[in-house]
Amino acid sequence: MRTAYSVETVRTAERELMARLPEGALMQRAAAGLAAACADLLGRVYGSRVVLLVGSGDNGGDALYAGARLARRGAGVSAVLLAPERAHPGGLAALRRAGGGVAADGGAAGRLIERADLVVDGIVGIGGKGGLRPDAESLARAAARSRAAVVAVDLPSGIDADTGEVHGAALPADLTVTFGTHKPGLLVDPAREYAGSVRLVDIGLALPGDAAVLEALQHADAARLLPVPGAESDKYRRGVVGIAAGSARYPGAAVLAVSGALRGGAGAVRYVGPAGDAVIARFPETLVSDRGPKRAGRVQAWVVGPGAGDDAATVAEVVAADVPVLIDADGLRLVDVGAVRARTAPTLLTPHAGEAAALLGVSREEVEAARLSSARELAARYRATVLLKGSTTLVAAPDGGPVRANATGTSWLATAGSGDVLSGLAGSLLASGLPARDAGSVAAYLHGLAGRHAADGAPVGAHDVAEALPGVWRDVREEGRAGV
Repeated sequence: MRTAYSVETVRTAERELMARLPEGALMQRAAAGLAAACADLLGRVYGSRVVLLVGSGDNGGDALYAGARLARRGAGVSAVLLAPERAHPGGLAALRRAGGGVAADGGAAGRLIERADLVVDGIVGIGGKGGLRPDAESLARAAARSRAAVVAVDLPSGIDADTGEVHGAALPADLTVTFGTHKPGLLVDPAREYAGSVRLVDIGLALPGDAAVLEALQHADAARLLPVPGAESDKYRRGVVGIAAGSARYPGAAVLAVSGALRGGAGAVRYVGPAGDAVIARFPETLVSDRGPKRAGRVQAWVVGPGAGDDAATVAEVVAADVPVLIDADGLRLVDVGAVRARTAPTLLTPHAGEAAALLGVSREEVEAARLSSARELAARYRATVLLKGSTTLVAAPDGGPVRANATGTSWLATAGSGDVLSGLAGSLLASGLPARDAGSVAAYLHGLAGRHAADGAPVGAHDVAEALPGVWRDVREEGRAGV
C-alpha cells in the first residue's frame, strides 16, 4: 500500500528526526537520493549539462547539494537563484567547491536552460500555496520549452501538496523525487499530471500509520481483498448481486452492468428490468426477472441506476433494501438524499465529475479542480462511500478515514458504457462480502488495469474492458502472491 501524509505530519516527523541527527544530515540524505535519481535519468553524468532552479527553502538546498554531487562526477552544473540573498548557504558553497556555477542574470538563465540536458526544480517546497510567481513562471516556461528532462524536488513547484489542486502556473516534471513519504498531491489529479514518474527516497522518517490521509492499492493489497471461493462454496454462499438497470432506450447499460457483475466474484447475478431479453441473449447464466426488486429473490447487494432513465420508483425500492447498494448514473439523479442518509446498510455512490457537480450544486470544473475535497464532501453529505470516477479515481468513506486513490486506468476508458461495467464489478464485490470502501477500491483497480490491457494504446469498447477482467484478476492474484 502506498500511503500519503499531510504536510503538517511530514514536517512534524522531519523535526523529530532532525533533533536526533547531526545538523544537515537529513538534507544530505535527501540530496544523495535526488542526485542518484538524476544520474539514473541522465544515464551518462560526465559531460552532461544540469541547471538547478533554486528557491529559498529546503528544496533549494536539496537541489544545490545534489548539484554538487553531480558536478563532482563531471557534470556541468549551474544554479539559477530566484532569491540569491536567501539561497541555502551551505548548499551554495558545496556547489561552488565542486566546480558548479551560478547564472549571472535572467538572460544567462534562459540560455542555460535552453542547452540543458536536465533541469532540477527546487523552486518551491511542500508548503507552497498558489501558482508560481512571475519570475519563477518565466523559468518554468523556458524549462517546458527546452529539450531537457525536468526533475522535481519532493513535488513539482506550483502544486498544492495536501490537496492536489493547482492554482496558477506550475512546472511539469518528467520525474518527481519525493522524500520520506508520498504527498497527497502526487497521487491526485490535477496535480498528479505534473508529477510524471514518482520515485520515493527513504530518509528515515517515522510516520504514524493511522495519520495517513491518502492510500493507493498495489497488486498485493488488491490480491488480499479478492474473494476466493472455498471448497464448500456454492453460488449462493459466494453471494448474489442484483442489477436493476437499463430501459427501453438504454438496454445496453443493463448488458454491460451484468457483464461486469459476472466477472466480479459473486456466485450469481439477478437482473431486474425491461432489458431482460437483451441480457439473457448475451449472458444466459443470468437470473432474469420482470417482477421488480422486491420480488426478484434474495440478493446480498444491489446495483441500481445505469441506463435507468426516469424510473425513480425502482431506484427508491432498491435504496429501501437492507443490503449494500451501489447507485450509479441515472440513479444518482433520481435518488433522495434523505433516503440514502437514513440507510443502515452500506451505500456506494459512483459519480463522474459531472454527476458529482450536480449532487454538490457546483460546476464540473470546480469538482475537477478540487477532486479530493469534492469526494470527501459528497461522502459526508450522503453518509455514504463515494467513488469519484476520473483520471485518478478516488474512494472516500463517510467516516473520514484515508481516501483511496487509483491511477491504474487509461484515457481510453473514457468510452460509453465503461462506467456500467465498473458498477457491475463493484456491486459483485459488495455481494461477495467486501466493505464498500474495499469493493470500490478493488473494482477501480481491476477496471483500470482491464482498460489498459484491452486498449493497449488503441480505442476500446466497454465490452472489451469486461472481457479483459478475468485476465487482470489472475495477474493481480499471481503477482500479489509473488509480492509485486
